[in-house]
Amino acid sequence: MGFRENLKEVLIYQDITVKELAERTGISKHTLDHYLTKNGSRPQVELAVKIARALNVSVEYLVYGDSASNINNSRNIDGLVTKLESLADKDFIFVKRLIELLSQRE
Repeated sequence: MGFRENLKEVLIYQDITVKELAERTGISKHTLDHYLTKNGSRPQVELAVKIARALNVSVEYLVYGDSASNINNSRNIDGLVTKLESLADKDFIFVKRLIELLSQRE
């Protein structure tokens, strides 16, 4: 797979929109949309680095897509933290207790 396919894959996996990626990177949505089109080009190195950092993946993964093991944060912990932070207090307490119970099983 190429840059376009790998970028699409990571966006879907991390449940991130192009608009959100644009906000995280400072790269215009129009430019990111261009990278995602069938005839789109690869970004310049500096922009690829910004995209990779915003998605917490390596540039190599975006360019070459060797394997899912190249995703630095394969469990998407940052995404989970963001979702946890938005929970109501009672739901947060429930999730916290659930995690504590699961960790005791080991």
